[in-house]
Amino acid sequence: MMKAVELREQGYRILVDHLGQSDAIRFLQQMGWGQGDYTQERREVLGSVTREDFLQELRRVRNL
Repeated sequence: MMKAVELREQGYRILVDHLGQSDAIRFLQQMGWGQGDYTQERREVLGSVTREDFLQELRRVRNL
């Protein structure tokens, strides 16, 4: 069983992969999510992501 943070990260990833970043954000806004402390949520979700991790994922998504 995944931890809550892992489940949320995988869910975000699936949404972005299938909807694209803009539509994933729009979907989450429509669901009423993201109305909490954005800074704290961002730290929880992205806190362990390094700049290199981010760039590798960006390259993967954009097929560079």
